[in-house]
Amino acid sequence: MRLKGKVAIVTGGAQGIGLATVRKFLAEGARVALVDRSAPTVAAALAQLDGADVRGCAVDVTDRAALDAMVLQVRGAWGRIDVLVNNAGITQDARLQNMTDEQFDRVIDVNLRGVFQATQAVLATMLEQGSGVILNASSVVGVYGNYGQTNYAASKFGVIGFAKTWARELGPKGIRCNAVCPGFIATGLLDSVPAKVLDQMRERVPLRRLGDPAEVANVYAFLASDEASYINGAVIDVGGGLTL
Repeated sequence: MRLKGKVAIVTGGAQGIGLATVRKFLAEGARVALVDRSAPTVAAALAQLDGADVRGCAVDVTDRAALDAMVLQVRGAWGRIDVLVNNAGITQDARLQNMTDEQFDRVIDVNLRGVFQATQAVLATMLEQGSGVILNASSVVGVYGNYGQTNYAASKFGVIGFAKTWARELGPKGIRCNAVCPGFIATGLLDSVPAKVLDQMRERVPLRRLGDPAEVANVYAFLASDEASYINGAVIDVGGGLTL
């Protein structure tokens, strides 16, 4: 078990890639704080998981005081924090000429400021330990852009910048920072997408299929482990060749 003895926090951990990551980390021996903004959603996720090595925390990543309190609880329960997976994110899509200030601000607040605040919240603990791993959920959209996603693309490009900057700043302190860029992944976000559009999405991927959330979680688990001890400031594409 490559994460045995490690303590991880996964934001946006109640569904999709986040929940798959929680499952994978638990299977690899970690103790995991599953963080999501809705208490009922957190409770529903916990009902799907076994064992005493997971705890649920209903926290909005835009609420700095709540993040700080959560970190204190996790550290109080388990004594340390080894990994932060900044997975929480939202979309509010519109073409540039139609995007409202509210749509822009909300996505930036959750996807960019939320990552900044969550990382600041765990940083003192990691600095004290002299070790830690920060993993930012970006997207292929954050590298290549996408129609109708000005706000989302900006936020996902931004968290790549965070990872590269923090890799420089925190590497000498024993803290590694990397970004992961999923492509078309089969999560609940695609439930409302018409079958014809899903077929078109598959055709764009050289592997001719959508990714499974577990395939992204596997990458997070590797990057969080000591097997990735010399990977710092990297941007990992998990898109099945979509960007080729």
